[in-house]
Amino acid sequence: MEETTNTDGFTIGMDAAAVDAMYTNTLKDFTSGSIVPGKILRIHDGEVLIDIGYKSEGLVDAHEFGDIEELNVGDQVEVLLECLEDKHGMIVLSKKRAEQQRKWDHIVNECEEGSIVEGTITRAIKGGFIVDIGADAFLPGSQVDVVPVRNVDEYMGRTLDVKILKINKERKNIVVSRREIIEEARRGQKLKILADIKVGQIRKGVVKNITDFGAFVDLDGIDGLLHVTDMSWGRINHPTEMVKVGDQLDVMILEVDLEKERISLGLKQTLSNPWKDIDAKYPVGTRIRGKVVSLAPYGAFVQVEEGVEGLVHVSEISWTKRIQRASDVMKIGDEVEAVVLNINVDDKKISLGMRQIEDNPWELAAMSYPIGSVVHGKVRNFTSYGAFVEIEEGVDGMIHVSDMSWTRKINHPSEVLKKGEEVSAVVLEIDAANQRISLGLKQAQEDPWSRITENYKEGQKITGKVTKLTNFGAFVELEEGIDGLVHISQISGEHVEKVKDVLNIGDEVEARIVKIDPAEHRIGLSIKAAAIADEDFEISDDLLTGLRPGEELVDLSSAFDDLDMGGREWHPGGN
Repeated sequence: MEETTNTDGFTIGMDAAAVDAMYTNTLKDFTSGSIVPGKILRIHDGEVLIDIGYKSEGLVDAHEFGDIEELNVGDQVEVLLECLEDKHGMIVLSKKRAEQQRKWDHIVNECEEGSIVEGTITRAIKGGFIVDIGADAFLPGSQVDVVPVRNVDEYMGRTLDVKILKINKERKNIVVSRREIIEEARRGQKLKILADIKVGQIRKGVVKNITDFGAFVDLDGIDGLLHVTDMSWGRINHPTEMVKVGDQLDVMILEVDLEKERISLGLKQTLSNPWKDIDAKYPVGTRIRGKVVSLAPYGAFVQVEEGVEGLVHVSEISWTKRIQRASDVMKIGDEVEAVVLNINVDDKKISLGMRQIEDNPWELAAMSYPIGSVVHGKVRNFTSYGAFVEIEEGVDGMIHVSDMSWTRKINHPSEVLKKGEEVSAVVLEIDAANQRISLGLKQAQEDPWSRITENYKEGQKITGKVTKLTNFGAFVELEEGIDGLVHISQISGEHVEKVKDVLNIGDEVEARIVKIDPAEHRIGLSIKAAAIADEDFEISDDLLTGLRPGEELVDLSSAFDDLDMGGREWHPGGN
């Protein structure tokens, strides 16, 4: 049979046996995944028909060829045979995959792990970037630079050198790194810098990382530590108050350890020291105005000027208020006025006082309330030893328990006073420096013992009520607040073994005064002497038993400790 060929390149006019034989031979030359040559037969509707010499042609999307206008029928191309026959009986070809395969083969054959190649970042994916190095390679985010990637977009489309870290032929994966190239370059730069660096130099650097104790600064190949204490002449709580990652700084070289390759840096040292001549600039007594920059339980730190802070201790905030914490009366950012109290240039400390802005009310009180003057006030608070009386707002005087009564021994101020009670008292002493005013409550009243000799005479008979019993005698009340002591030997003409066997509290007795001591606030009594006629009575030594100096009555305070009152408590001179 005569053979002819149509315009599409198909062989016609052959007998069936010849065609089958040709196809059988052709099949031996094609395997899926191989790259084969082909010829463009037709370009139509975005598809390209390609003949690879197989029994059927294959269609390839025109987008795989780039610019379709440059394609012509008859052009020779390489394609990858993806499948010999799809569900429509056609072979499946790919121009793009053929190119990728050629690139992959080039990488595998021409490049080794550790070699440096040029690539272009084409897109960002989870965990890093895809880099075109002739084939797609993965560039992990951690391998892009020596510093963390902050802005992904700034890397898109960039062409850069990368180092091949890993080639996985089975999975067709390539992992590359740019960081290793940078670090290798930095190692050389680091040695150069270490050879050139000197203490006192000013160098430019970029903040690479921040910790709680400072910041690491990249000095173009080697890192130095900028400690938080060397960032500012003033107080900062955390490095982020001064710097952030990426900041460009001029820093001073403070210390270099060549053996350990450690460099200490200073930022504040590049600026003038504000503490220089600070004592001349702010002499003691100077008024300043500043901002509260930090609060502590014991006080507030006030910025006097940039880099200079002073401490206002809680005790220097107010003349009259008892401030427990500085935060109770001020907050960070407050503008305050203060007076310089002390400056320690060596330790960089300034003591400030806010209360000194106002007059000291305690000094004014010394003029307003002279010693001996009578003041009026309200009982504000008690302690175990006295009561505080508010004389004016913020100014308290203290009445000691010993100055509360002429006739009674007061153990606690609540025995005679109540909180909120209005009282009158006499100013006994003023200590403006220590902010103390001593007051006397009893001094504002007449001392009943001052007229005792006018109302009572030795030898006089009195009638009184037994108020207290002791093992050495009994106390008899002559009038309110005035007691006399009947010694056990003066209770009866007969021997008395125990006072309580003869007398009881509340008994009314008649007695004769045998001793009056106004200075010591003491009166001696004798019940048995009351039976003696007035004309026969005279004071004898036996009547003064127990009343002589050195005996019980002379030190009644110790005698009161021995009171036998059946559980009742007694205070000298009263109930």
